[in-house]
Amino acid sequence: MKSHPRAGHLVTQLEGYKAFEPASLPPAPPIAYDDVLVRLLSEADQRVGRLDGLANALPDADLFLAMYVRQEALFSSRIEGTECTLDDIIASDLSPTSPTSLDVGEVVNYVAALDHGIARLSTLPLSNRLLREMHEVLLRTGRGSDQTPGVFRRTQNWIGRPGCTLAEASFVPPSVHVMNDSLGDLEKFFHATDLPVLVVAGLVHAQFETIHPFLDGNGRNGRLLISLLLHERKTLTKPVLYLSTYLKQHQRDYFRCLTAVREDGDWEGWLKFFLAGVSDSATNAAATATRIHQIREQDRQRLLDAGGHKHELALLDRLYRQPIVNSAWVERELDVAKATANKLLTRMEATGILRETTGFKRNRLFRYDEYVDVFDALAASGPDTTQG
Repeated sequence: MKSHPRAGHLVTQLEGYKAFEPASLPPAPPIAYDDVLVRLLSEADQRVGRLDGLANALPDADLFLAMYVRQEALFSSRIEGTECTLDDIIASDLSPTSPTSLDVGEVVNYVAALDHGIARLSTLPLSNRLLREMHEVLLRTGRGSDQTPGVFRRTQNWIGRPGCTLAEASFVPPSVHVMNDSLGDLEKFFHATDLPVLVVAGLVHAQFETIHPFLDGNGRNGRLLISLLLHERKTLTKPVLYLSTYLKQHQRDYFRCLTAVREDGDWEGWLKFFLAGVSDSATNAAATATRIHQIREQDRQRLLDAGGHKHELALLDRLYRQPIVNSAWVERELDVAKATANKLLTRMEATGILRETTGFKRNRLFRYDEYVDVFDALAASGPDTTQG
């Protein structure tokens, strides 16, 4: 591996290996805004602005936010090798106390970490303390729970193929004492720069990945950082922009561009990739929000035309947060008797809104196909160029 002084330096440690020590942000010399970078930044700004306006104009924007966060959590975790489906995640919420698989648990923790971060921004600025708090939630159970959740690492870590040694690593982040200094510099940069906010988000994400301050969960925490920064800066009033689907679909380019920053000082190449991802993600999010609003209005009218009463309309609204349900869940949510819950599900199935996905009488599951399929289609769009 090589290094470029614009991004940092490889420094030989006492043990003989070389660790990468990042230069402070902003890059020096400053970012060179060629025609391509200016165009990409302008497009990304416009599309994010359109998304923010749309999210604030929709009367039901909060209804689909929980689903959108689940999808972000799923794809962010998949970048790290987690394998489960969106249906797995949704169904797990029917009974939060029931045991889940390790993969599902990781995604559930990601959702909780993001919720925690967004809530804490009302009382705590974006900071290393907040990153530690989110990390503690992220790794509270399952894989990585033994890797000091919520604590910046106190030993050297490294990146490479599974099972490789430090000497065989493809990348070695800074030593602990340098890491602490770099985190302090990064925290200052959060709040002491006049660069465009989307440029700041791109620089911060890449720098965090280079510092790699945790023993596990760095990638997921680094992607959470993007959402928190944009929300704190009021670029997005509601946290409705997530890049993990795009990064998963372009995973080879994602890793290649991060490596090019460290080895060649190519911050501009990374920012072009990042801003293209912001534009793509914002466009998809806007289309998703619009489509969901259309589905909701269509299905509300369908229920009204069929003589639907308040319980059916109330259940429809709740389906946008929990689109896979059973009778026990309906009982709890609507505070109705079991017989009423079953009747509601039967009527919703008869109108074509819900579809039963189980073939047995006990614990029958019903899925809101048209709604969930919007997210499945979004996830399936674009190339999947994952690394082997």
